[in-house]
Amino acid sequence: MTHAALTRNRPIARSRAALLVIDVQNGSCNPTHATSLPEFHTAATTRVIPNITRLLAAFRAARLELIHTVIENLTADGRDRSLDYKLSNFFYAKGSWEAQPLAEVVPVGDEIVLPKTSSSVFNSTMLDYLLRNIGIEDVFVVGFLTDQCVDHAVKDGADRGYYMSCVHDACMAESEARHAAALECFQGYCRMLDTASVLRLVAGVQ
Repeated sequence: MTHAALTRNRPIARSRAALLVIDVQNGSCNPTHATSLPEFHTAATTRVIPNITRLLAAFRAARLELIHTVIENLTADGRDRSLDYKLSNFFYAKGSWEAQPLAEVVPVGDEIVLPKTSSSVFNSTMLDYLLRNIGIEDVFVVGFLTDQCVDHAVKDGADRGYYMSCVHDACMAESEARHAAALECFQGYCRMLDTASVLRLVAGVQ
């Protein structure tokens, strides 16, 4: 039996593609980072967030799926967090300012928002279940941080049978060096695209 050649370089099909916006929230990027993480803050505010807003507008205009994740406890005391989040002291209280999406990327209408309490959105949310119910095949990943939650999403999504794409100029780690190292590490699990390339794909949706 012969099979058609598989490739990541595929067009976007209507109702089959989603933009996954990972942890673009007040706790992940705010004015305090201009001092504590200046390289991250500069890249986030001048490159990453503007590119994500362009992608959001394009996906919305094309009526494609948008899914947002935020780090947010499901309980008041955070007992539902992963062990790693407890050890790392990731504690974003339910409904807190830190858990809210940034104003520039706030969800619109009935866009799905998934609170998560682990690095991998696939481990601590029902994302896989939702993607399969909706019929999603292609997942485009943006957000924070490239070498942590973005890395997990790309690898875990690939293992679950999705065509993963990382929009590399719409992600960022705590430094440009860590960002570049992460992209090199997980490039085998996805296709690497810049924002302009994804916008062209979205413009060609059939």
